[in-house]
Amino acid sequence: MSPKIAKCWVLAAAAAVAAATACSRNNIEAVNLANEGDQAKGSNLDEAISKYEQATKLDPDNARIWWKLALAYEKKEDWQKMASACTKAEEAAEKADKKKTHADYYFRHGYALEQLAEKGDGPWADAKTPFQTAIQLDSNYGEAYGELAWVLIHADDEAGAIQNWTKALEVKPDSTQYYVTLADEYRRLMFYDQAEQVLREGISFAKEDDKHLFNLHALLGDVYETKGDIPKAVTEYEAAKKACDSNKCNDHKEAYFYLGSAYAELNPPRKNEAIQQLQSFWKITCKGALAAKFGDQCAQSQEIVRRMGGSLQ
Repeated sequence: MSPKIAKCWVLAAAAAVAAATACSRNNIEAVNLANEGDQAKGSNLDEAISKYEQATKLDPDNARIWWKLALAYEKKEDWQKMASACTKAEEAAEKADKKKTHADYYFRHGYALEQLAEKGDGPWADAKTPFQTAIQLDSNYGEAYGELAWVLIHADDEAGAIQNWTKALEVKPDSTQYYVTLADEYRRLMFYDQAEQVLREGISFAKEDDKHLFNLHALLGDVYETKGDIPKAVTEYEAAKKACDSNKCNDHKEAYFYLGSAYAELNPPRKNEAIQQLQSFWKITCKGALAAKFGDQCAQSQEIVRRMGGSLQ
């Protein structure tokens, strides 16, 4: 080997070592910045985001740091930047051959695109592929099936939505929110027996403090009322009201209307109880800013109470 060639090899090797050393320093500094972001995110989200962003510039192939940035953007509800960070996390994970371990990246990517669609800032169809990819990577990802169903509803694919909500419950039967959405879709399609069956199953899984318990009982009451079984409807509306009594039904003001109107439909009607419930509904919804939102129910309350011989004043 000539001295000139040997010298070139030495210089090339030295350059490679220097580059590797610099890269290693960048990686270490990126991790340190990410750790600082972790410490800041509880008290100063903007500072945490700044740390994570700096870290991704130093080590753009670190999927975990992109993921931390995505979650920080989610906390800030910056859906566009969250979707972009999730994409970077996916790309980094694939580059490192770790794609199979990160279905969460794709689920959260889909979720961010879903939130953009909800706000009218993007098409619902964009969220479909990330959710499908999450399912391909983890066939037991119940939430991915559930959110994919919402995307399919907006694409008028009702059969696909029903299939995915059903699958979500197969793999995660305690996800009570999907009993509500699946049953509501059956009810909308006038498959009342199927809706009743789904809701009964959901109630069997729901715990006393389940935040979806009100909707399970209220929707089942509506199914019974539609089928003409008013006594069963009353039973479910009473259970719905009981489920939200801990906060005086502040989150579900319609509870008073459901129960009051059902009492009025009984044969014979429970007049005093009907009037009492509808008076409560009137006071908290129909005499203020909520009147427009509950316009139809307010008008019906007036008519029912008048028919019962009472007054809302």
